[in-house]
Amino acid sequence: MKDYLGAHMSIAGGIHLAIDRGVQAGCGVVQVFTQVSNQWRGKMPSDADAALFREKLAASGMHEVVSHDIYLINLAAAPGETRDKSLAGFGEEMRRCALLGINKIVMHPGSHVGDGEATGIARIVEAFDHLLTAVPEFTGTVLLETTAGQGTNLGYSFEQLAEIIHGSSFPDRFGICFDTCHTFAAGYDLTTRESYDQVWAAFDRLIGIDRLACFHINDSKKGLGCRVDRHEHIGQGAMGLEPFRFIMNDPLFAAIPKLLETPKGDSDEMDAINLSLLRGLIKT
Repeated sequence: MKDYLGAHMSIAGGIHLAIDRGVQAGCGVVQVFTQVSNQWRGKMPSDADAALFREKLAASGMHEVVSHDIYLINLAAAPGETRDKSLAGFGEEMRRCALLGINKIVMHPGSHVGDGEATGIARIVEAFDHLLTAVPEFTGTVLLETTAGQGTNLGYSFEQLAEIIHGSSFPDRFGICFDTCHTFAAGYDLTTRESYDQVWAAFDRLIGIDRLACFHINDSKKGLGCRVDRHEHIGQGAMGLEPFRFIMNDPLFAAIPKLLETPKGDSDEMDAINLSLLRGLIKT
């Protein structure tokens, strides 16, 4: 039985090839962009492409594929072109995932761009109330990603994430993607047993541990509370190995997808090195 460790895989040459790449890397789960990540409009998969993707996934033995929306999307944007494009882009992502049988979409909540956090959060809530009504074919979960709080980015505190979820008319449609680098950069200390336990107690109190649906497993180039989003290879950054040892041995998280988003470099060989390191932290 495959474990719940994996990485972000390229869809170059066809989205079904992300499954092959994941199998080759020894992944039990993978994350993909369902379209080119730096363009507003993506191609809808044909019925044949979607069927091939589903067949490859079923045959792979992997637990699941998680999607990540494109970075251009900002659902906290003010009314205007960026907001219109963001609503259209996320709606398109939901439709693609429905076709492909992907049930989790990870997304960065958005940036208020100077209009204030309360205004930005209200816009995100309004956007999702519209999207979850407008695209009924997507029946899965939107995973709000914990952010570092760089610039005017929202989602850097558990309180903000809870506000989005509970402000929505569809609170049951949301989960959380816990990015270790981002959360550490936002000021949540995972490096000692005591502080790790305190972080998860706060998460459970404010959001609910049952909403945790995946991890992005990354070390941080910068220090605790830096509010800077810079990923590093496991154990090579400011976090060290202890947070990852805690997570890999936490029975609460045994069946939660854990996805690397560490720097790719010139090849994918670092994925194999990081995955092997993480597996080596598991106490038998």
